[in-house]
Amino acid sequence: MSTTETPKRSMRTPLGRVRNLGAAHSGTSDFWRQRLTGVAMTLLMLPVIVVVMMLLGRNQAGAAQILGSLPIALILLLFIFASAWHMKIGMQVVIEDYVHNEKLKLVAVMLNNFFSIAVALASTYAILKLSSGV
Repeated sequence: MSTTETPKRSMRTPLGRVRNLGAAHSGTSDFWRQRLTGVAMTLLMLPVIVVVMMLLGRNQAGAAQILGSLPIALILLLFIFASAWHMKIGMQVVIEDYVHNEKLKLVAVMLNNFFSIAVALASTYAILKLSSGV
């Protein structure tokens, strides 16, 4: 380096540079998980639309007959899990970016996690109950 060049300055702490993590301390893992769940939902969307169209106009017995098929129940469950995970990650990013009060941020992230889990469990319960015919 010549005497006229200035050294490259970084706003990151030495520990942050060593760990190669950003301010959120999660690197790019959330970014890639968001993309992965987006791709999974895109691939599962056509089969889910077909299943929903098959269910239109059916009573509970007809729906149970269609959902009683293992491949159909698995497609719906995979779509539910991918959607709930995608929703959780997306809302968490919004909360982390736009909520500046640390206590409120912590509560919001916790509620987001509980809500995502509740949606996934309720949806899974509904699919399993309908597919078992009970």
